[in-house]
Amino acid sequence: MAQSTQAQSSQSQVVLVVDFGAQYAQLIARRVREAKVYSEIVSHTISAAEVVARKPAAIILSGGPKSVHVDGAPKLDAAIYELGVPIFGICYGAQLIAQQLGGEVARGGKGEYGRAILRRISGSSSSLFTDSIGDQSPELTVWMSHFDAVTRTPDGFVATASTPDAPMAVIENNAKKIWGVQFHPEVMHTQQGTEILQRFIYRLAGCKPTWTMESIIDTQVKAIREKVGSERVVCGLSGGVDSAVAAALVHQAIGKQLTCIYVDTGLMRKNESVQIVETFHRVMGIELIHVDAGSRFFERLTGVIEPEAKRKVIGELFVRIFEENTGGLTDAKFLVQGTLYPDVIESGGQDGTASVIKSHHNVGGLPEDMTLKLVEPLRSLFKDEVRALGAQLGLPDEIIWRQPFPGPGLGVRIIGEVTPDKLQFCKKQILLCVKRFVMPVLSARFGKHLPCLLI
Repeated sequence: MAQSTQAQSSQSQVVLVVDFGAQYAQLIARRVREAKVYSEIVSHTISAAEVVARKPAAIILSGGPKSVHVDGAPKLDAAIYELGVPIFGICYGAQLIAQQLGGEVARGGKGEYGRAILRRISGSSSSLFTDSIGDQSPELTVWMSHFDAVTRTPDGFVATASTPDAPMAVIENNAKKIWGVQFHPEVMHTQQGTEILQRFIYRLAGCKPTWTMESIIDTQVKAIREKVGSERVVCGLSGGVDSAVAAALVHQAIGKQLTCIYVDTGLMRKNESVQIVETFHRVMGIELIHVDAGSRFFERLTGVIEPEAKRKVIGELFVRIFEENTGGLTDAKFLVQGTLYPDVIESGGQDGTASVIKSHHNVGGLPEDMTLKLVEPLRSLFKDEVRALGAQLGLPDEIIWRQPFPGPGLGVRIIGEVTPDKLQFCKKQILLCVKRFVMPVLSARFGKHLPCLLI
């Protein structure tokens, strides 16, 4: 099995987002990154010792679906509060701060869901809201999703804002560098939510906006070179955004040590194979093995109707052809994969708080006995960050903004048996769809579209 030893980013500052099962955990992490500060999502089971080892600049405690009063509700290692690392609790995170540090959290009578009006508590002094709620803006519209509420602050904390159903909607302890808000500043419905988060990140936690595409490239290029040394590296191009950006980044790091293999299944979108060869081989100068295997896939798919059966046929043949064409690269020691951060998160809900959506997969799967070590330079990035990185690396918009596409290609976008006539018709319709809805600059606005052949 390929060994996962990805090129890990070494960040000078990181904000840890502690996940208590929140639907918004990834959104919180993205909001931090939008402020050009690196963030990572970690389980609530993280220990104080592990936090110390990570040396975070700040910690954000996410919301969560449970009540702090129920048996088995997730907790935080109480020693983390004593580390002196700035902490910002959101919703459940704020309630947990209050409960664990000696305050009181009452079971709500009806809870607060949706919009609420947040008002400063008269006479209170806030370091979190100085620029947000003052004489010119005495109240804010915020987004709530809670049943319990803080009713007494722990010693050393003060309540600085309230809503009609949350008398202590904001609690602060400047001496301990701990703040909590009952609402969700990460969602767009909260007025000045971004400003509130950035005030914590920049002013209270002292983070600097240094996490940029340029810094990511510099960090990864250095890490890849250190990992790979002078060894040969192979990369399986799928035609998708992730493998394309991963290949471009690794090529920038090690140049001719990289060989890309593109297995043309004949099931790709119209002109896609030509564009891949043109971009990666002729324009970027990457050594590329282009395997035209369309006839082999058509032969194997004859008479196959069931979607999962087609997926299995395509996947198994892809692996076989990939193996055939790596056979000559006997000196290769590393394999590049376009694993993204959501793949890591969604594969990992080990303690049951985060939802396990899917296990990570690549095009067709990989040989189980492959001994290559993995290089996963995009492992810490979200999809939009990968697109931005691709632009910084000079990849054309047609590749960066390419629509998501399944590994088995049009084989699973055609209902029933795959025939040459059906395939050509489907390719033509996708091209028309691209011209109408995507080109030249509308892809980011329209999101996903999914042309399928149903008859």
